[in-house]
Amino acid sequence: MKEFLLLFRSDPKIVPARSPEEMEKMMKKWMDWIGGIAAQNKLTDRGNRLGQEGKVLKAGNVITDGPYMEIKEAIGGYTLIKAGSFEEATELSKGCPILSVGGSVEVREIIAM
Repeated sequence: MKEFLLLFRSDPKIVPARSPEEMEKMMKKWMDWIGGIAAQNKLTDRGNRLGQEGKVLKAGNVITDGPYMEIKEAIGGYTLIKAGSFEEATELSKGCPILSVGGSVEVREIIAM
């Protein structure tokens, strides 16, 4: 089995305001989707959401504020899964709830060093 990183991206400007009930429904969709992957013994790390603030360190020890919210898509979270191939990892990603709100899932293989 190979390991894959799933990066969840969305446009922070188009995320609709949600009531507590809507937030609860969305959270249940996420938990059900992650639970389905875990039930197949393919979840490596349940992942986490990422905060909106950050810092970017560049060559020459330059530190800037980031991530930059003027970009179209921001990384909102991640998870790690196991799969036999890119195709399988992509198939597991198809049920991700972020897709229902205009977001995307980036699938990247983790290469051991």
